[in-house]
Amino acid sequence: MRVSTILDHIDDGAIALPEFQRGYVWNRDQVRGLFTSLYRGYPVGSFMTWSTAAETAAARGEPTERDGTIKLLLDGQQRATTLYGVIRGRAPRFFEGNDSTFLGLYFNVVEETFEFYARQKMQNSAEWVSVPDLFANPGKYYQQVLTLDTPEARNGQYVTRLAQVTGIGDRDMHVEEVTGADKTIDVVVDIFNRVNSGGTKLSKGDLALAKICAIWPEARHQMNEHLRYWRERGYDFSLDWLLRVVNGIVTGKARFTALADRPIRQVQTGLGLAFTYVNQWLNVIAGHLGLDHARVLFPFPLVVLARHMHNTGGRLPDAFEQARLLYWYIHTGMWGRYAASTETYLAQDLEAVDEAGVDGLIRLLELSRGDLAVRPEDFTGTSMGARFYPTLYMLTRVMKARDLGTGVPISNALLGRLNGLQVHHIFPKAKLYAAGYQRGQVNAIANFCLITQDTNLQVSDADPAVYMPEIESRVPGALASQWVPMDDRLWQIDNYPAFLAARRELLSTAANTLLKRLRSGQLDPAMTGPVPVDAPYPVFVSDDDAADARSEEVDALVEWLTAQGYAEPERDIEIVHPDTGRVLSVAEAAWPHGLQEGLGEKVVLELDEDDFDEDTLAALGYRVFTSIGALREFVERSSSGGLSTMP
Repeated sequence: MRVSTILDHIDDGAIALPEFQRGYVWNRDQVRGLFTSLYRGYPVGSFMTWSTAAETAAARGEPTERDGTIKLLLDGQQRATTLYGVIRGRAPRFFEGNDSTFLGLYFNVVEETFEFYARQKMQNSAEWVSVPDLFANPGKYYQQVLTLDTPEARNGQYVTRLAQVTGIGDRDMHVEEVTGADKTIDVVVDIFNRVNSGGTKLSKGDLALAKICAIWPEARHQMNEHLRYWRERGYDFSLDWLLRVVNGIVTGKARFTALADRPIRQVQTGLGLAFTYVNQWLNVIAGHLGLDHARVLFPFPLVVLARHMHNTGGRLPDAFEQARLLYWYIHTGMWGRYAASTETYLAQDLEAVDEAGVDGLIRLLELSRGDLAVRPEDFTGTSMGARFYPTLYMLTRVMKARDLGTGVPISNALLGRLNGLQVHHIFPKAKLYAAGYQRGQVNAIANFCLITQDTNLQVSDADPAVYMPEIESRVPGALASQWVPMDDRLWQIDNYPAFLAARRELLSTAANTLLKRLRSGQLDPAMTGPVPVDAPYPVFVSDDDAADARSEEVDALVEWLTAQGYAEPERDIEIVHPDTGRVLSVAEAAWPHGLQEGLGEKVVLELDEDDFDEDTLAALGYRVFTSIGALREFVERSSSGGLSTMP
């Protein structure tokens, strides 16, 4: 089938993408590689489609009015999307991903190379031609290259080269069809996994969703709408997570196989209930714990809280039980209960909540951990990615810690310019580095507090021995409200380790006080929800990382990678052992699903060489990089040969 015919079939809906396929994951090097190969006449692989009845086909994108059959792409999605995006100059109807990866491709008639638009190099240059514009109006560019004053232009070689580019549309591609009444969704998904042995495998959640979409094609779209709603409000949940919430509500089980066999009406009802239950619990958690955005929220306990709500007739429990459920919720996050063996622990907790409600959940937590007391050493983590950073944030909000500049209790509802919240280093980074302290000590959680941006700018990198007495004089009690030790000898740079130890003591005492109150069933009546989930804007808390050159280097690396079409990493993230829950690294950046989503090995950027378990990370399948240069070199080297096989 000719490339142009394939694109026409995508336009009229004859070729579509099955719902179980994931989004677009190619990078710009792969886009250039495909068009270079096609231009030179090299083989680029074939396509595989599943021919199925149009009225029952679970295809992604805007629905089309079609009778008869529809061809769903099983193999060749990335190539088909790239061909369509570059030649048509827009994404196809079934697109999910970053369209900047393929938009803006240009061809150089002199060098016979493909590159993405760069204004300085290409603006007002007749030798650079926009590929989609060339396909739309080839005559215009034939005339353009004739203006070049070279022998090749005069003898028509450049026109021939442009015709060779547009000839890609006439290239014949082999299309293999999977047909027959015996080709059920299970069989087709198995075929998909086999032909994509070097690419993205379908997870158990993908398979469950594929079965659901085979009967209810709008399922994926509806779920993505819910996820978009939450994302706009600062909560970044995944499709797999939402499916787990639905599964918990409908079946009370953790394994997706339980959901895949349920009548579709139950799944539809469960999705609606999941949206309602999660919203209500997000308001409770934000209102009573102050955990109001993705960085500080623990998502997996919401699966169990939604099941509990379902068991109690779809209504939130009374204040006494809410408090005890929040006590359980905090502990699951602090100890990383779902960070390791998520499905196993979800199964245990769903069974416990069905059998004995919140009492069963707390009892199970005590059996697994023994002592639930918070100790000073629990606050020894570093960076905003550490497990106890949300606890510090929660204490700041619940205990009404006060801004060091204004004395006003910390809240994300503060109005006015420069009143956004920032994580402030009590002992400034620059002074600690100058005194010889290492990055792990500098970025210790016990050196963090939350203040407004305006106050942060005023304090800047002042010496604590100087600015702390001024704050105590101007806003008495503000420092103590932030658990700052009031022994002024600890405010000296030389005594920084003792300051950290003393503040950890104060933080652990505050945490235990709050937890004791919640376990006894007491909610603070003065604590109200500062940002309900229905608020029209997300919460944002920034770090005062402007003075940290290494953070700026990581930012630049991430910007470069995403511009090339690679996945956005998780930043300042704890990586734990899947069986023991032991923290292996607090990485500057991590790609747990590969630099290209679902393709290749897991990648970690860990710049504190003496502060992580490299051997265990490697055993778990992570490729570890301990310098930004090494990771960049790996990407550049891999791109020249393709970071992964061409799907």
